[in-house]
Amino acid sequence: MAGAPALAMLVLGLWRVDRGGMWRDEAVTFQVARRTLPQIWRLLHGVDAVHGLYYLLMHFVLAVRADEVVLRLPSVAGAAVTAGLVARVGARLARPRAGLWAGLLYAVNPMAGHYAQEGRSYALVAAGAMGATLLLLRGVEKGSWWGYGLVLGVTCWLHEFAVLLVLAHGVTLALARVGARIWRGWGCAAVAAGAALVPMVLVSRAQAAQVAWLRRPTIETAEGLLRSFFGVSPGVYWVCLGLAVVGAAGVSGGRGKVTLAGVALPLTLVGPGVLMLVSLSSPPLYVDRYVLYALAGAPLAVAAGAERVVALPARIGRPGGRVRPRPPSVAVTLLGLLAVALVLLQQFPVLRQDRDPARRPDDLASVARAAARGVRAGDAVLYLPGSARNTALAYPGAFRGTRDLALAEPGAGSGTLYGVEAPAGQVRRRLAGVARVWVVADRAVLTGRRTPRSPVVRTELAVLRQEFRVAGEAVRGRDAVRLYVRPVSPRSGPVPSPPRPARW
Repeated sequence: MAGAPALAMLVLGLWRVDRGGMWRDEAVTFQVARRTLPQIWRLLHGVDAVHGLYYLLMHFVLAVRADEVVLRLPSVAGAAVTAGLVARVGARLARPRAGLWAGLLYAVNPMAGHYAQEGRSYALVAAGAMGATLLLLRGVEKGSWWGYGLVLGVTCWLHEFAVLLVLAHGVTLALARVGARIWRGWGCAAVAAGAALVPMVLVSRAQAAQVAWLRRPTIETAEGLLRSFFGVSPGVYWVCLGLAVVGAAGVSGGRGKVTLAGVALPLTLVGPGVLMLVSLSSPPLYVDRYVLYALAGAPLAVAAGAERVVALPARIGRPGGRVRPRPPSVAVTLLGLLAVALVLLQQFPVLRQDRDPARRPDDLASVARAAARGVRAGDAVLYLPGSARNTALAYPGAFRGTRDLALAEPGAGSGTLYGVEAPAGQVRRRLAGVARVWVVADRAVLTGRRTPRSPVVRTELAVLRQEFRVAGEAVRGRDAVRLYVRPVSPRSGPVPSPPRPARW
């Protein structure tokens, strides 16, 4: 039963995986993973330690072929494995048909499909979390915990917030009322995985400024996550949520017995709930992709509820003592598959729209194409702020031969993501020697809606506003490519002509 959900997820994951554009987080993976191993190691001491193991994996993946499709293939594979493991857990704790329904529901979920096509670690973390969950069940049954501890530890190294999975598993064991021997075995494995994570936690705490952009979660945040988990279509959402509530009635089985709902509900709720609560009383840490692994619990909860509905009294009495026989198992299975097909039909427009690069926060390929229409070798370029240099790092062909006026040392050599910029005074002197300059920038910075902290960026903006005029602009979502030229004065020569407006 695990093969069909895995195949369905694989097909949906590969569908238009070559959508033709990376967004900024994918571009970071792409440019960092192509550095040498010493350069990656140096980078992790200052930034992105939480993604270190993933960058190492992608270094070897992209060594085979460095393009956008290969960048996303590990995530596609991770999502397919996750769907198969969801089916395995459902079949193990209930019936094969319950596992089949749950696995297919995971495969057709738009959130699962979204991260299956993203060159980041989250789909692999979800696969590791479901692998650890399956090994948790084996540990309860057979008392073997080394595999659970190993998989849990590796998963946490792929992303440290996966450690919240330990709390979810602890709640599952508490609901099952397992004995002291199981608690000892599980506790030792969990402590070993947590101890292995300590070095990364210590390093990543010093890099907390990276997530300073996060905002505190609200009631709307929680509701949005539930809709992502149970269905973006209102009809799908309410039916699936209702079935999950029905399944919650079977959350606790007999002593020492783990139930399907006892695994599904803690997996769905504990990790996201704890991270949201922590984010209310400390610097915010919550964003939905950090808890993608919790999505796997939702279809399992729905399948648990569907099984309870099917398992209503086997016979319904009729007047005169006659009884109605239970529907055949094959018919029930097919009915469930029909329901999953209807879920796919309802959510298919969302799945199709998600394959559009414009559905990501930004599309660096479109920014690079806009720049390539006007930028020529030898032209001067500024990136505002320095992180806008991500476009040139991901798509260097559009900027080949240009002069980066603010760059003092490239990112690979400096152990940074985007390079070290020259002092403000030096950048001002460099600008004094050019008649025109291309600017690749965040529109919020250009329009003054966001005040940059960097003195270099503030200097660049001041010089551009005082000494240059805008001669052309191409806007791509939140980003813009502008050409600035110096006004012609009686004593100055002619300024090189900008591209004609028709080219923009």
